[in-house]
Amino acid sequence: MIEDKIKELGYSVPEAPKPLAAYIPVIKIGNLVFTAGQLPMVDGKLIAEGKLGREVSDEVGTKVAEICALNCLSVIKSEIGDLENIEQIVKLTVFVNSADGFTAQPQIANGASEFLVNVFGDAGKHVRSAVGVNELPINAPVEIEMIVKVK
Repeated sequence: MIEDKIKELGYSVPEAPKPLAAYIPVIKIGNLVFTAGQLPMVDGKLIAEGKLGREVSDEVGTKVAEICALNCLSVIKSEIGDLENIEQIVKLTVFVNSADGFTAQPQIANGASEFLVNVFGDAGKHVRSAVGVNELPINAPVEIEMIVKVK
């Protein structure tokens, strides 16, 4: 079971985070589910703040990327009812709040990518963009959008 694998990695699927503005957190179109950007929130609070390459270490960055991916799964679950209905993780877009000169966005994004492969196996392998940005909402270090194919 997917949620058992998540527990083995030290997490549980939280309640879906509430949107911070005027948008919906997830939408299903056909057999694809798209998430809005998810931040590294736990119990309604950011677990880290600031820019990678300045206030946030690479180690913390990869951990917050995992939390963003977990939050993506939580909003997907709220739409499809059960994570067992995910056939394939299709795409991640990983936004990294980056200090000038910081170029390790792919390594930070690996936190989410490796987490998803650990949870879903081959179905967790996906295409990805890792993008350095100047700022993110509420000074989050990472934000992730996810697209999945459902059964």
